[in-house]
Amino acid sequence: MNPDPINPHDEDEIYILPIIPLPGKVIFPRARQPLVVTRKKGVLATRSALEKNGHILLLNQKDKEAEDPGPEDFYRVGTVAGIGESYDPGDETIRIGIEAENRAIVLRCFEEDGFLQAEVKILPEESDQSRQAQSLMQSAIQLFEKYIRANRHIPTEASVVAQREKKPGYLADTITSFLNSNIEVLPEKLQAVLDEINPIKRLQIVIDLLKEGLDLMALDDKINQQVRKSVEKTHREFYLQERMKAIQKELGRGDDFAEVDELREQIKAAGMNEEAEEKALKELERLQQMPPMSAESGVIRTFIDWLLAMPWNQQSENKINLDEAEHILNEDHYGLDKPKERILEYLAVLKLVEKLKGPILCFVGPPGVGKTSLGKSIARATGRNFVRMSLGGVRDEAEIRGHRRTYIGALPGRIIQGLRDAKTKNPLFLLDEIDKMSIDFRGDPASALLEVLDPEQNDTFRDHYLDVKFDLSEVMFITTANTRVTIPAALQDRMEIIELPGYTEYEKQRIATFPTNGLVLKQLKAHGLKEKSLQFSDDSLLEIIQKYTREAGVRNMEREIASICRKVARQIVTNGDENDEDKIVQIDTDNLSDYLGTAKFTRGKAEEKDEVGVATGMVWTQAGGDIVSVEATTMAGSGKLTMTGQLQDIMQESAQTALAYIRSRAHMLDVPVDFDFKKHDVHIHVPEGAVPKEGPSAGITIATAMISALTGGKVRKDVAMTGEITLRGHVLPIGGLKEKVLAANRNGIKNIIMPEDNDKDLSDIPDEIRKSMYFHKVDDMTEVLDFALKSSDASGQISSS
Repeated sequence: MNPDPINPHDEDEIYILPIIPLPGKVIFPRARQPLVVTRKKGVLATRSALEKNGHILLLNQKDKEAEDPGPEDFYRVGTVAGIGESYDPGDETIRIGIEAENRAIVLRCFEEDGFLQAEVKILPEESDQSRQAQSLMQSAIQLFEKYIRANRHIPTEASVVAQREKKPGYLADTITSFLNSNIEVLPEKLQAVLDEINPIKRLQIVIDLLKEGLDLMALDDKINQQVRKSVEKTHREFYLQERMKAIQKELGRGDDFAEVDELREQIKAAGMNEEAEEKALKELERLQQMPPMSAESGVIRTFIDWLLAMPWNQQSENKINLDEAEHILNEDHYGLDKPKERILEYLAVLKLVEKLKGPILCFVGPPGVGKTSLGKSIARATGRNFVRMSLGGVRDEAEIRGHRRTYIGALPGRIIQGLRDAKTKNPLFLLDEIDKMSIDFRGDPASALLEVLDPEQNDTFRDHYLDVKFDLSEVMFITTANTRVTIPAALQDRMEIIELPGYTEYEKQRIATFPTNGLVLKQLKAHGLKEKSLQFSDDSLLEIIQKYTREAGVRNMEREIASICRKVARQIVTNGDENDEDKIVQIDTDNLSDYLGTAKFTRGKAEEKDEVGVATGMVWTQAGGDIVSVEATTMAGSGKLTMTGQLQDIMQESAQTALAYIRSRAHMLDVPVDFDFKKHDVHIHVPEGAVPKEGPSAGITIATAMISALTGGKVRKDVAMTGEITLRGHVLPIGGLKEKVLAANRNGIKNIIMPEDNDKDLSDIPDEIRKSMYFHKVDDMTEVLDFALKSSDASGQISSS
C-alpha cells in the first residue's frame, strides 16, 4: 500500500526522514523505480520508514566510493520518496519500489538508532508558463528527440513521455531521469539539475547537457564511420589500431603512419652517398616493424626526414663573370678597394680550377663597415644561395656539430640546418661574429669549427645527429669579426684575414650620396619621400659625420639621416604638402640642429698660433682619425714626470722614453745649461681628460712639446706629427696613417711629419687629399725638431703625390 504523499505547499513544516544513501546516483521527483538496499544503515532506515509513514530521503553521496558515509558526506538537496512495495529476502538486504515525490533541502543531518536521519524542508515545484519557458521546453524536446535517435540506450517511448509534460521543471526532471541511465553523464552534472529550484534555469542546464552529449556522440559516430571504412570487423587488433588512427586524426595530430614504400622511393631518389642511404634504409626497416604509437617511431621518422631534406646533389650553377662581379661589388659598396681586389682574385682562381680548396676569407673591421653586406654581394656575384649564421654568444659545441640522437629533442647542428635551408650543397655560408664565441663546460665551438673551415677535412664532415658523412668542400665559407685578437690562433691559421679599416669622412659622404643605393636615397624610399623633396648639402652631411656620429662605419650616420627623414615626413603631412611636387626641404649647416638637436661630439682643433710647449699630434680611434694637442710645461720641483689626461701604459712609457732621450742629449737640443732636471718637474697633459688614450705613435709629439717647453722655442701651428720615438731618437713606423692624415686635412693642417718607413702607406690616401698636402718623412728626432721648431717655409718642402 502506498503512503500518503507529503504536502509540498506547507513551507513551514519540517520533517524528519530516514536517509538511504545513493552512491553516485540521483533520483528525480515523480520517478518510479525499484531499489535494492544493501548497506546496513540503509536497511535500518528503510525498515524505520516502513514502520512509520513510509517516506524516505534519497541523498546522493559526494564520494561514491565511501562505504560508511557520515552526515557531512552528502549533498544538501535530495528527493523525498514513498515506499510502495517492499520485500525482505532475509539476507540482510531489502528490495523496495519507490515513488519519488518532491525535492527537499537538508537542514540538519544526524545519525540516530544506527542509521542516518535528516531534518528536511520540502521544496515546492514552481510553475512558469511564460513565452521563454515554452520556447525552452520546445528546444529541450527537440534536442531530446535527437539524443534518443543517437543513443540506443534510451527507449523511443521516452520522447512521448517528455512531450506530455506541461511544466518546464517537470520536463527537465523527466529528461534528466532518462539521462541518468547514460554512463557518460557524470553524477555531478545530474546533481546540479537536482539542486536547481528555478525551473527555467534547470531546463537550461538540461539543454546544455543534451547539446554536450550530442556533440560527443557525433564525434564518436564520426570516428566509428572512419574506422568502419578502413577495417574489417572480424579483425579485432587491426580494428583497435585503426580506431587509434582516427582518434589521432580528430586530435589534429595528422596521420603518423606514412607509407613505407613512398619513403623508400624518396630515399633512393635523394642522391645520398652510400653510407647515408644504407643508414636511412636500415632506419626505415626499424620504423616498419615498430608499433605506430611508439615514441621511438617518431624519433626515427624525424631522423629520416632530416636525411631526405639535405641537398645531397642539388647545387646552384656557378656563374662567375669577373666584370659582372666587379660591377656588383662597386654597385653595393663604395671604396673598400683592397678587399674588392682580393675577392676578385679569389673568384678568378675559382673560375679556373672550378673547385677551390684555398683559405677561408675572414673580413675583420669595426661595426658598420659592410662586412655582412659584402658577403651578400659575393653570393649575388657568384650566383650562390646565401646563408648567415651568427656565432655571437655561441658556447656549446652542439650548436656546430648537433646533438646525438640519444638525447630527447636532439637536432642537427646549425651548419647542417643552414644547408637544409639553403637547399643547395654549394651556398655561400657566412659565419658572422666569429670573434665572439665563448667556451664553457659543454665544449668549445671554436674547436668544432676547425674541421668545418679546413678544406682538407670538411669533405667528410660528420654531424653528431645525422652521423653520416656530408661534403662541405663545395661550400664557400666567409667569416666576419670586429677584431682578430679574440679569434683562436688555430682558426686564424685556416683563414685569410682581410682588414676593413673603416671609412674616411670623404668616403662616408660619397656613401651617403651614392646614386644607386646611397644612404640618403635608401632612407627617402623607406620613408615615402620623393627624391627631390629632401636634399642634403655636402657641408650638412659632413657636419652629421663630424658632430653627430663617431664611428668607423656608417650605421649611426644612416640613423641620423633616417631621423631627419621622419621629421620631414611629419612636416609634409602636417602641412598637407603630400601632393606638392615643388615642395623641397633643404638641409644645410644652418638648420641641421633644428632636426638633430645640438651636436653630440666635438673634434680636436688646430692651434691658432705658434706656441711654446704645445705640439699637435695625430691619433687613430675606432671612429676614425683625429688631432690632439699635447701640452708640456716645467716647474720647480724634485725631478718628477707628471702625466694627465688618462694616458694609458704604452703612452706613459712613450713619455718616459722621450724624457730620457731629452736628458741624454740636452746639450745637443739647446736645453739651457743651468736647467737642472733634478730640481724641476715636467708636466705633460693631453686634453679631453675623460677619454682614455693609448699607443706609442704620440712619442715624437710628446718629445717636441717637452723640448719646446725646455728651450722656449715655439712649435709651428700648421704642423701635425705622428711617430714612435726610441731612446736614441729614432722615429719608428706607426699604423692608421690614412685616417690621421684625413683628420689633419679636415682641420686645415697641410704639413705632416711622419716616419720614413710609412712611405708605402701614402698610396692609401685619396689622390685629391694627398696632392694638397706636404709630407715630411723623418727617421730621427732631430729632423722633426728642424722642421717643427724652426721657422721654415712649407713651400720649400717636397710634396709627396
